Amino acid sequence: MSTIESVVQETRVFPPSEETVKKATISGMAAYEALCKEAEQDYAGYWARLAREHVTWKTPFTKSLDESEAPFYKWFPDGTLNVSYNCLDRQVEAGKGDKVALIFEADDGKVTKVTYKDLLARTAKFANALRAQGIKKGDRVLIYLAMSVEGVVAMQACARIGAIHSVVFGGFSAKSLEERILDAGAVAVITADEQCRGGKNIPLKPAVDEALNLAVGHNVKTVFVVKRTGGACNMVAGRDVWYHDIVAGQSETCEPEWVDAEHPLFLLYTSGSTGKPKGVQHSSGGYLLHAILTNKWTFDLKDDDVFWCTADIGWVTGHTYITYGPLACGATEIVFESVPTYPDAGRFWKMIQDHKVSVFYTAPTAIRSLIKANEGNPATHPRNYDLKSLRILGSVGEPINPEAWMWYYNNVGGGRCPILDTFWQTETGGHMITPLPGVTPLVPGSCTLPFPGIQATIVDETGHELEWGKGGFLVVKKPWPSMIRTIWGDADRFKKSYFPADFQGKLYLAGDGAMRDAKTGYFTIMGRIDDVLNVSGHRMGTMEIESALVANPLVAEAAVVGRPDDLTGEAICAFVVLKQSRPSDEDAKKIAKELRDWVGKEIGPIAKPKDIRFGENLPKTRSGKIMRRLLRALAKGEEITQDVSTLENPHILDQLKQNA
Repeated sequence: MSTIESVVQETRVFPPSEETVKKATISGMAAYEALCKEAEQDYAGYWARLAREHVTWKTPFTKSLDESEAPFYKWFPDGTLNVSYNCLDRQVEAGKGDKVALIFEADDGKVTKVTYKDLLARTAKFANALRAQGIKKGDRVLIYLAMSVEGVVAMQACARIGAIHSVVFGGFSAKSLEERILDAGAVAVITADEQCRGGKNIPLKPAVDEALNLAVGHNVKTVFVVKRTGGACNMVAGRDVWYHDIVAGQSETCEPEWVDAEHPLFLLYTSGSTGKPKGVQHSSGGYLLHAILTNKWTFDLKDDDVFWCTADIGWVTGHTYITYGPLACGATEIVFESVPTYPDAGRFWKMIQDHKVSVFYTAPTAIRSLIKANEGNPATHPRNYDLKSLRILGSVGEPINPEAWMWYYNNVGGGRCPILDTFWQTETGGHMITPLPGVTPLVPGSCTLPFPGIQATIVDETGHELEWGKGGFLVVKKPWPSMIRTIWGDADRFKKSYFPADFQGKLYLAGDGAMRDAKTGYFTIMGRIDDVLNVSGHRMGTMEIESALVANPLVAEAAVVGRPDDLTGEAICAFVVLKQSRPSDEDAKKIAKELRDWVGKEIGPIAKPKDIRFGENLPKTRSGKIMRRLLRALAKGEEITQDVSTLENPHILDQLKQNA
């Protein structure tokens, strides 16, 4: 395999302001480098120091890192703690009981504020209710809820009694639920009658009923049902209980279950790959440490901040940057039930204005869709809202293309807020490569430098490190506290997937192609390894071609995949959403030619898409994730046989079958 070629040349640099550097927790490049040096000189000792400073332990640990069963690493193995205690009790004990923990904004705009004292009481009551139903330490509990206070409470309550939760995104189908219920061996499910999204009530409980009918031999004894809308809901006698009934009369105090640091906190099943879903297993102590550090250092969270992560608790971002990290830091945060375009595309900006949000963390997909919506409807443009409360912006989920970065920087951040382009994964638990606001000069499209203590590099297919300027496989050279511990019930798959023999079983394989800038050493993610295209012997990351397309003034969003080609090996197929309405056949051909020529000028003739297809949108899950597997199937002319029930917009597939 040759190295992956980088075709994007980005020269814009945005250094942190003097004020940002002065006020930041990690202030200046020298402070960053000192942390990195400490980690290099005494890796285990570095993480041990941080764990003692930032986590409250019931039993202090005496050993930092156990490598005896690598790659099944153990961190702080003889220490005991409780994650819920670290998030809630210690805030109340520190005098923050009356501080607002959660600002919940419902689909219809109704706002509910929950203090730390209230959240602790709610968590304790539901934890007692779980125990009353016989749920105990080590039991698996599946959570199938929309964004809600009850969703956060359910996760915290499981953590409080040592039960292992597995949250399933509220848009997944009954079949997806069935697979996870069986694989995890869940003994209980927590759900709601319905969820509210974009002015619509969407049933949840019927999917649970269907899943349990499908899941032959399941272990579920109790289904807890939150009454969200009061919609029709079939309750199975002896199994189903109403949430409000079961917590009524429960005590507002609940002694935490003290667990060892390696006790599994949660399983989170990765979606997107074919075959059996992978249950990513995370620990308690190591995961919590990284959740705290990344909130404190990446987002520079202060006591008076209002933090808003727009992710869903069904994804790892919602675990680390909603349910656990901000609460363990004693922050005030937003929990948002709805979608960014309801009742109009100004919803995000109005909420930032109304709640005085200071740290805002969202996905490039959301930004790109709002660029199209806001440019098409000037009334919802960010310039119409007071966004002066913002001081930090973040990006998560996929690489952010430079043009979307610049729109975000100028229109949302007013040209004054650093954008933290965070690279990490479900498996890593928290940020791995990311700018720090008081440290890093920013380059649009680059996630810049590793988080202090993370030792990332780029290697070829044999595991040999590549010089800066050459693209290859992104790997992590040393274990870190919040890393995946195993795939639930499949240790062999864990080793093969993340510590392959090709890399001597010692390097963590992220599954992404990346390169480091020859001068700065900044990392740029070039897309998943399986999204690297080989066109006439040239290996190119799809993200770079997508960035070139989106840089065209006509384009709001683009996704690029490859399809087999007799002449070039692979041909580039681009799926494009324009800022205007979807073009007619004749106009589509003209615009497609213009875009091909544009890419040829931006990158080179080798990168010109052979196929360009136009749609009103791209096929996305309800969380905004582009379903690239479906696009690959469309590009190859294959029939779609996969489950599309999680798509927000399945009709888009028919539009995207047509070539321009």
